[in-house]
Amino acid sequence: MADLLLRLDLQFFAGEKTEKATPKKREDSRKKGQVLKSQDVTAAIVLLSIFIFMFFAAGFIRDNFFVFFRESFTHFIPIKSMDQEQVMLVYISVIKQMAIILLPIMLIAVIASIAANLLQFGLLFTAETLKFDLKKIDPIKGLKRIFSIRAIVELLKSILKISFIGTVTTLIIWSNLGQVLDLAFRTPQVTLVTVAKLVGMMGIIASLVLLFISILDFLYQKFDYEKNLKMSKQDIKDESKNMDGDPLIKSRIRQRQREMAMRRMMQEIPEADVVITNPTHFAIALKYDEDQMDSPIVVGKGADFVAQKIKMIAAEHDIVMVENRPLARAMYDEVEIGDRIPEQFFKAIAEILAYVYRIQKKI
Repeated sequence: MADLLLRLDLQFFAGEKTEKATPKKREDSRKKGQVLKSQDVTAAIVLLSIFIFMFFAAGFIRDNFFVFFRESFTHFIPIKSMDQEQVMLVYISVIKQMAIILLPIMLIAVIASIAANLLQFGLLFTAETLKFDLKKIDPIKGLKRIFSIRAIVELLKSILKISFIGTVTTLIIWSNLGQVLDLAFRTPQVTLVTVAKLVGMMGIIASLVLLFISILDFLYQKFDYEKNLKMSKQDIKDESKNMDGDPLIKSRIRQRQREMAMRRMMQEIPEADVVITNPTHFAIALKYDEDQMDSPIVVGKGADFVAQKIKMIAAEHDIVMVENRPLARAMYDEVEIGDRIPEQFFKAIAEILAYVYRIQKKI
């Protein structure tokens, strides 16, 4: 019973998400569009950019508004005497004039929005978030989202934004209350300038307050993002298996590769000129063609059972076997199949080959 409880505890802890996400998990999440992002950061940067632009471009906007209203009331023909063509000309003129006023503001908003997103998660193109998902319209999961900790955080964040922004805008109006009360006695032009100035100040300060709140929200979003990305020990093991392959399959592949290499080596043994033996533990097969090779090469080597197999094939093909224990052991440790003989073995191998050639009557 105790062993069963221990196994259950180990399974529970193995499935608990306590480990940081691996780089592969982060990359997979990014490809799905799951990135660290705060909507408040984007909104704050966009609003701040727009209000700063409007504050410094107020003269340009004012002049174009005056042009728009002046042309509207002085140059247009009375509506009763207009035909269809004249109405279209008026419409096109109005659209052009409004575009001159609004397009710079819209362009600033687009640039600020793109910059805010690049600042948070960099450049990313993915269509995963556009795919239809039934889970998004699941009413049960919808209720869970409504009564979740995230929903409570969003509620508190909204209350905080309303409170802070309402407070700072109220303070601005209160500090300029004299100007606000005097607007009733001012000309329309002075009234417009005063209102624009107050709106610009309130917009910039409110955007700065929203930016401060958005930084706090970004920190929370980062905490929540890392929490959702966490993996269990079992998840990490499974990911490692998927990346590296099943250990059993890998061992079988390695075994098959060794078998294929062994067969290739054994096929090369009959072409050898000499086999240097230990005599029982090691065997090194050498081949040398003075017309094509600068030095002899190792076409096969082995220890114990493989060494006996090499000697058996050598005997079947009448290949000379020379016993030299120190040389066989040293070459087994230092030379791989297909390698040329190192310089420190030249003298010993030359003597052995000379001996072999005398036996075969090649010299």
